[in-house]
Amino acid sequence: MRGVVFMGEKEIELMPFADPTPGPGEVVVEMKASGMCGSDLHQYRRPRGGASVGGLPVNPDPVIAGHEPCGIVAAVGPGVDPRQAPLGQRVMVHHYAGCTTCGHCRSGWSQLCQNQPIKVYGNNAHGGHAAFLNVPAFTLVPLRDELSFAAGAAISCGTGTAYGALRRMNLSGNDTIAIFGQGPVGLSATQLAAAMGARVIAVDPSRERLARAGEFGASATVDPGAGDAARAIKELTHGRGADLALDTSGTAEGRLAAVKCAKVWGTVCFVGERGNVTLDVSSDLLRKQLTIVASWTFSAIGQSECADFIAERGIAVDRLFTHNWKLDQAVEAYRLFDRQTTGKGVFLM
Repeated sequence: MRGVVFMGEKEIELMPFADPTPGPGEVVVEMKASGMCGSDLHQYRRPRGGASVGGLPVNPDPVIAGHEPCGIVAAVGPGVDPRQAPLGQRVMVHHYAGCTTCGHCRSGWSQLCQNQPIKVYGNNAHGGHAAFLNVPAFTLVPLRDELSFAAGAAISCGTGTAYGALRRMNLSGNDTIAIFGQGPVGLSATQLAAAMGARVIAVDPSRERLARAGEFGASATVDPGAGDAARAIKELTHGRGADLALDTSGTAEGRLAAVKCAKVWGTVCFVGERGNVTLDVSSDLLRKQLTIVASWTFSAIGQSECADFIAERGIAVDRLFTHNWKLDQAVEAYRLFDRQTTGKGVFLM
């Protein structure tokens, strides 16, 4: 088989790899859809020879990209309970693996394992941008028949991350939420928050992305390039501020504006990776009794709950995708995605 490999400095190669064979406790997933996530761009843009990406050491061997895998169980290794991974079952992958024995791992939060360096499939271990993916059976999350493989790929990171953040903030239908950044994660958050009954104010400098946010349920949109975004949000809330603010942009400007637009006793959540922000502890935090939380993706259980929520409410997650690609189009696909003006892309096998 061939797999997409990020070489660094925005170069991609489609390299040959042996078809995987499952070992004890492992399964091989025949890929049907593998999503493109904004965090892929950290690897895509990294300098050649860089020591780490996102705090994880770079594997010296070529690693297949793609951490939003979705497909069917094609082969099962020794010791795997057939009820856990029946051949042909439609599955997503929770794309992390830790020690398997600590409390975090056993509760589905493998990415929080403190006992050993974690594997992140598509980052420092082979991912889904190939015909097959070999993973431990415990990483599998069943995909309901109502959902497409592309929807399952979105839930496997971007959309699941948005859902996890909204649940972390205890969003309700009484809330007004400002969502900074309308890339794949932010747009998912807009779609899900609207489905949960909240009033959504979407913030992004891209006209195209703001237009899509309106189509996905935002009741108001704000272009931060046109003026003070926090002030605009306060005007839209009659001076009160947003009950909740979610930053998916990962920029200092987005994070700061999220804090400043939040109401007294409000809650702000940071999802976007990397970078820093400087806050005035007194005026931005203490004197507003503000709560700031961080949300890093989701547990395996949370991934399943997200899929159930989407299926049972008929949410059109497939509309997130503006581009469908084949693996041999990976160079073109990531060159376009790198502009960060379009919607989400997915490789379909």
